[in-house]
Amino acid sequence: HRRARARKRGETTSTFEDLSTGNYVVHHQHGVGQYEGMVKRSIGGVERDYLLVAYRGGDKLYIPSDQIDSIRQYVGGEAPKLHKLGGSDFANTKSRVKSEVRQVAQELVLLYQQRVTAEGHQFGQDTPWQAEMEDTFPFVETPDQHTAILEIKSDMERKFPMDRLVCGDVGFGKTEIAIRAAFKAIQDGKQVAVLTPTTLLATQHGNTFADRFAGYPIRVEVLSRFLTATQAKQVIAGVKSGEIDCVIGTHRLLAADINFKDIGLLVVDEEQRFGVQHKEKMKRIKTNVDVLTLSATPIPRTLEMSLVGIRDLSLLQTPPAERQPILTYVGEYDERVAVEAIRRELLREGQVFWVHNRVRSIDTSAQRLRQLVPEARIAIAHGQMDEGSLEQVVQDFWDGKFDVLVCTTIIESGIDMPAVNTMVVERADLLGLGQMHQIRGRVGRSGQRAYAYLFHPQDKTLTDEAYERLRTIGESTELGSGFKIAMRDLEIRGAGSLLGESQSGHIAAVGYDLYCQMVTEAVSEMKGEPPANQPTEIKLDVPTDSFLPSDYVEKEELRLEAYRRLADVTTDAQVDDIRAEWEDRYGPLPAPAESLLQVGYLRAECHRIGIQDLQITSSDARIRPIDLAISATIRLRRLAKGAKYKEDLLQLVVPLPSRKDPSTYLVQFLRDLVPADTV
Repeated sequence: HRRARARKRGETTSTFEDLSTGNYVVHHQHGVGQYEGMVKRSIGGVERDYLLVAYRGGDKLYIPSDQIDSIRQYVGGEAPKLHKLGGSDFANTKSRVKSEVRQVAQELVLLYQQRVTAEGHQFGQDTPWQAEMEDTFPFVETPDQHTAILEIKSDMERKFPMDRLVCGDVGFGKTEIAIRAAFKAIQDGKQVAVLTPTTLLATQHGNTFADRFAGYPIRVEVLSRFLTATQAKQVIAGVKSGEIDCVIGTHRLLAADINFKDIGLLVVDEEQRFGVQHKEKMKRIKTNVDVLTLSATPIPRTLEMSLVGIRDLSLLQTPPAERQPILTYVGEYDERVAVEAIRRELLREGQVFWVHNRVRSIDTSAQRLRQLVPEARIAIAHGQMDEGSLEQVVQDFWDGKFDVLVCTTIIESGIDMPAVNTMVVERADLLGLGQMHQIRGRVGRSGQRAYAYLFHPQDKTLTDEAYERLRTIGESTELGSGFKIAMRDLEIRGAGSLLGESQSGHIAAVGYDLYCQMVTEAVSEMKGEPPANQPTEIKLDVPTDSFLPSDYVEKEELRLEAYRRLADVTTDAQVDDIRAEWEDRYGPLPAPAESLLQVGYLRAECHRIGIQDLQITSSDARIRPIDLAISATIRLRRLAKGAKYKEDLLQLVVPLPSRKDPSTYLVQFLRDLVPADTV
């Protein structure tokens, strides 16, 4: 088997960069245009693939496939205004945004300095009990889970407080990460608070944590509205005295009467469900406390702060071994299809969630279902029921006493019911994108094939936003698409201000990627750090037929991905890896693909030596800048008769032999001229 390719730090972006015709893109020099697909053009008798981008006034820009990195998909809200090719409006827009970015950067630097200078608790190394508890995990950790756990432990062992966001899809093992972090904190004599958005989730987490910590001297309690007043008082007293090591609760934990004896870790589950006011109260708790945030679809502002590096980000993108993608149907409400779905689930002895998000009419909906599917045992659950009844209904459904639970979106957050593998949502058009993704994640958790039916009314016209949300959820069915959905949410809703309550940002003007880059640069400047090394742009002009034929790699998105990987290469080993993958996936290489790889090797050599511009004509190659040592100039006379080196311009002109492929010849020439041990 081919080894799994290690992801580079910035490579997560490719998860949402699926360029397709009609998408808006941002070129780093020319601004916002519209991508019109990949075209093959023959220029000077040489065939290559080009990316075609249209600009205002009918202007067209043809970008060679090896410069694919010069464009990025536009993310930033509504349909943007196209820029004029060669005009000054994009440069003006960039300078306007730059001054606004400086203000944001100042606030971010202040936040960052407060965090880094805050005196946090430095946790010790793992105890033997830690390893013992972790070994009782009944599943195999995914590689991403393992990495996230190591990152969190290393954060906790530093002097200043941790602030990390773990973004992983529903069912990808975020809870286990929180359990291990909580256990580590408790081993160091600190208390842990776990904040959840719903009472049901608090109860479920309470059971999970208690099970995993059974056999250790750790006291776990849940503080929620399911407790009587006396029980709640006892829990609050236990938190204050330090008898309780881990308390799990809803925003009741943020109330003024909750005082911790010695809190060391705050875990926030499903952060997107907490409002701005709740977050302000969290700040009161978390001045010098380590904070771990778990989210499947982080709200745009949270995602933004992670991507520009103020909070640390861990991504869980590998699904557990047994998980299968959820088959998702999005369309107009069809009673026959819905009833058929329930019957099919009952035949395989499974259970069904029927989401009706209106408490007023939920009883009517349940009654109609009883008439349509008389053989099904149906229960109702919603947030306005009294505590005892709600807890009893959910417990009975968990125990298999009911087949269908007609409920509101109360089931959205983290509830784990492995027997439920079909879901019907009556009015999906009224739900947010993150909400739909969360709700859909409640099914298919046991390795069974799961089905989700997201309906909208037949007689109502959908708003543009609702249509976009439903289209996105219908398209994003693969496992691990939570991060992609959050990015799409950012695009539909606009990114909003990084800080504070306002939800309108300046991102729309230049697109998300460029905005993030500008903020990062401004932050570095204010911290007095040298600017981050931008990848050097290498200009290669190689007149050979180098492209991926469409009969070799049929899908355009796969060709785009291949070109993007080839444009990123910096070593021969990376090109070898791409060659092995192409041969494995598509078969023996045709001549144009072989030429393309040779250009890849040439790019890797240019990276190694520091060459930024290489132009090949019919008779010679012009290479610059290249700084040749005396030993290299001696080798040059031996390697290429007639070669000219202009020391003042750092330019080398090399005559090319007529019968050899110029790329292959130059790769070997550069290796001989500047051997690896002399760079």
